[in-house]
Amino acid sequence: MKKINYFSGLCAIFLALIYIGAFIYFGAFWAYPYSAEVADQILYLEENHISIGIVYFSIYALFGVVLSVLVLGLYEKHSTLKTQYLSKLATLFGVVWVGLVIASGFISVIGLDAVVNLARTNVEKASETWHIVTLLTESLGGGNELVGGIWVLLISLCNLYSKIFSKWLNYIGLFVGAAGIATIYPADIFTELFGVSQIIWFVFMGASFISQAKADNQNQADA
Repeated sequence: MKKINYFSGLCAIFLALIYIGAFIYFGAFWAYPYSAEVADQILYLEENHISIGIVYFSIYALFGVVLSVLVLGLYEKHSTLKTQYLSKLATLFGVVWVGLVIASGFISVIGLDAVVNLARTNVEKASETWHIVTLLTESLGGGNELVGGIWVLLISLCNLYSKIFSKWLNYIGLFVGAAGIATIYPADIFTELFGVSQIIWFVFMGASFISQAKADNQNQADA
């Protein structure tokens, strides 16, 4: 169990780092010319093809793979407690979220490749394809955080009921979950709140898991 705690903690912190990296990239380096001509928009995608592909793969596909470890770690944490039913429900949403973000990553990366290749013969068609790729990516993994919000909310309720981790961490989780659910309303503020607050949640969750792993090691050494 201590190894699961340790790896779950590292994954939680890594998820926070992926979020931070995404905020830095889109805040400081992303310069997609939304108001420019179609040709200029496609040219930007062509010139930044590799970096955009790496970023989209990281924030979606890689995020989903790492998230799966945390989902399983939290499920194991609750497996012997009275909140098993609620934990299973939370895990169900966690698994669905993993699938959605990984699918979003594949759609965005493969779609970007298709757009760049198509741009060589038909710029207008490439632009239409990019709009479709963006719509699918946002619909599954970026523009609506309902599934992720429900997962965090249910996990936090399990933790509070079973008195796992600190109350402050679980209260933050309730806020994160509520912010994620609120993204069903099309306002950027809720998506930003979910992202920023989840960074804090992931960091504290990771620290809590690692602290538990160290405590288990110490108890084993004392025994």
